[in-house]
Amino acid sequence: MNDANRTAQRTPWVVGVSGASGTPYAAAVLRGLLDAGESVDLVVSRASRLTLLDETGIAFRDAHWRDDLREWLSRGADGKPGTFAVADAALADVRHWSAGDLAAGPSSGSYPVRGMLIVPASTACVAGVALGLSKDLLQRAASVMLKERRKLVVALRETPLNGQTLRHLVALDEAGAVVLPASPAFYAGATHIQDLVDFVAGRVLDAAGVPHRLYRRWEGELGGAQSRSD
Repeated sequence: MNDANRTAQRTPWVVGVSGASGTPYAAAVLRGLLDAGESVDLVVSRASRLTLLDETGIAFRDAHWRDDLREWLSRGADGKPGTFAVADAALADVRHWSAGDLAAGPSSGSYPVRGMLIVPASTACVAGVALGLSKDLLQRAASVMLKERRKLVVALRETPLNGQTLRHLVALDEAGAVVLPASPAFYAGATHIQDLVDFVAGRVLDAAGVPHRLYRRWEGELGGAQSRSD
């Protein structure tokens, strides 16, 4: 298969990372997509780079994005480097778009994608998408998902929520988006912070229809979580 045919057949998931706290959620979703053999178009907002620097110490740079992404994905939710092995081959089908590039592929409805996952989503990002502001590529790509009736999953990471944000979330739901609060559950038998992060990431992938093994599913048996942790 030549490069032109390979590019023509590529249908990625767009992953948008906004400035909300919760960069480990984004890393877990990205690892899940790559483990499932999915292509990824990555958009890291300007605000999220500050959050990533604060939460991990990683400075995400456009000119060195692949190296920075590898370092990011290798870290666990506790920030320890080298927790996950990230091979070069796993990143081969990841494409990075600068958040300020409004001429990027995902800014157009004619650019083929499977859908978009915003992880984590800040309230500012939610407002921008709900109001159709398209102030950067992340918001523009999300607006494209809505107008093209493609899958859009918005993993909100904020608490508490005021009435304005709640109205924006209702607007997104009515427009066809999946509103998915980053709210971990405990029935899966979490014993580590990574388990809680993986539960949320798994629910995001569930909403997208991407198979994974990130958490223990409910099987209708009480006490399952406790027996797992014993």
